[in-house]
Amino acid sequence: MSVGTVHATPGRAILAQPPPREPGRLMPAPSFDSIALPHLDAAYNLARWLMRDATEAEDVVQDALLRGLRYFSSFAGGDGRAWLLRIVRNVAYDRLAARRGLATLPLDGDGEEGSLADTLRDPGDNPETAVGKMQDRARLDALLAALPVEQREAIVLCDLEEMPYRAIAEIAGVPIGTVMSRLWRARRNLARLAKAGGA
Repeated sequence: MSVGTVHATPGRAILAQPPPREPGRLMPAPSFDSIALPHLDAAYNLARWLMRDATEAEDVVQDALLRGLRYFSSFAGGDGRAWLLRIVRNVAYDRLAARRGLATLPLDGDGEEGSLADTLRDPGDNPETAVGKMQDRARLDALLAALPVEQREAIVLCDLEEMPYRAIAEIAGVPIGTVMSRLWRARRNLARLAKAGGA
């Protein structure tokens, strides 16, 4: 496909309009990479909040990408972010259902090199500010962890990922009204938990 013709005059160049597209010629189909890769951070963020474990979240995203690649031929177009996050959600829920009843605790290492606290530390903060940020993050994590998974999912997608209700409804496979009621209940529960002193 030709880009167009450039006509130059002294002192400036003018780009002519590209030639018209041939009738009946379709645009090339988007690749899996162009649909999925821009949304990896959002996929990991959702998985981390649903699974409550960074390593499991990485596994969920990897499995979701494999599932998405396997079934990419059935992708009908539209919002690639919502499509990928729905797959991440389904994989995470499958894993949560499989492990239901098993108690697991993350192995953070309590101050060891490479622990979660080391990864969250901002090198520009003084020690007091760093501790305050870690406490705020820990409190938010505890409050969100205390929510039922459907409410936590709605809060993460709406308030942390800043997705519109319609996209959240598409990801969760529920009507927009259900998304709004889950958000209302989640925010009410977060306020109640915060007022009570956290989870």
